[in-house]
Amino acid sequence: MKAMMLNQIVNFLDNPAPLSFTDTPVPPLSATEVLIRVSTCGVCHTELDEIEGRTPPSKLPMILGHQVVGRVVEVGENVESVKVNQRVGVAWIFSACGICQFCLRGEENLCADFKATGRDVHGGYAEYVAALADYVHPIPDNITAEQAAPLLCAGAIGYRSLKLTGIENGQNFGLTGFGASAHLVLKLVRYKYPLTDVFVFARNPREREFAIELGAVWAGDTTELSPVKLHSIIDTTPVWKPVVEALENLSPGGRLIINAIRKEDIDKEYLLQLDYPRHLWMEKEIKSVANVTRSDVREFLDLAAIIPIEATVQEYPLAEANQALNELKRGEIRGAKVLQIGQ
Repeated sequence: MKAMMLNQIVNFLDNPAPLSFTDTPVPPLSATEVLIRVSTCGVCHTELDEIEGRTPPSKLPMILGHQVVGRVVEVGENVESVKVNQRVGVAWIFSACGICQFCLRGEENLCADFKATGRDVHGGYAEYVAALADYVHPIPDNITAEQAAPLLCAGAIGYRSLKLTGIENGQNFGLTGFGASAHLVLKLVRYKYPLTDVFVFARNPREREFAIELGAVWAGDTTELSPVKLHSIIDTTPVWKPVVEALENLSPGGRLIINAIRKEDIDKEYLLQLDYPRHLWMEKEIKSVANVTRSDVREFLDLAAIIPIEATVQEYPLAEANQALNELKRGEIRGAKVLQIGQ
């Protein structure tokens, strides 16, 4: 099969084409796995974190990609829950132990044995991918493969982030950064909390314009103060400066959710500007989001089909994955980026 392979950890400034377009064997199946012919795979900022070593693959070479949509072409001998030709998705959660205290509470995202698609096992930047049958997700019939791919991570992690805010209808809500996840969260908020005003902070003027198009009541730079204080904010940026700035926009008792698997160190000095009375006083909270659970993915897919939520996507052939990643690195974002791989 054809695949885009990461062979070594690199800095994008030194190597803007870190993935090699190569031939590699179709993955073999265990008794509990299914083989999927990949239709589409979303491009996520987490792939940049893997390539640049902030959350490195557990082995190299590695096929990245964890927003995978396709059709099952083969099932392992012990698989009964998934059928050949069924359309399914594979998300960041490849597996968890299933027996620890977190898994038993439905918090498999916190499991010490959590394994990630495209980081610990080969992912979807390829024509075929193998996945455990218990961890694949049926794709609703009214969602296309191109639309479904970003829902599996950008959407599902955004859904988890929104739950963690504790937002109530009518409260003021903020989004810092406006990429793949944030634009889906905005659509979700407008449906679930119609009386809630959404305020967006983004460095790129095009992203701010896009936010207003989608229904935000205000959009400004990350350095600006919002016209009102906000009950909760989700930060989806890869750096630290917007985190410090977002805290200043929270109302007393407000909560900041950081939706990022890692933060880059290029602006870590901004943490030194964190001022307790200005940024954290009055019972403000900061909470991180770690991974996703299977229930996050499945609940969001069902909700997205009902609303329906349509992602704004830019499509690229598999061989142009490096281009999509470079645009993501440069902040050239309008919605989500998706690799078009098969039918």
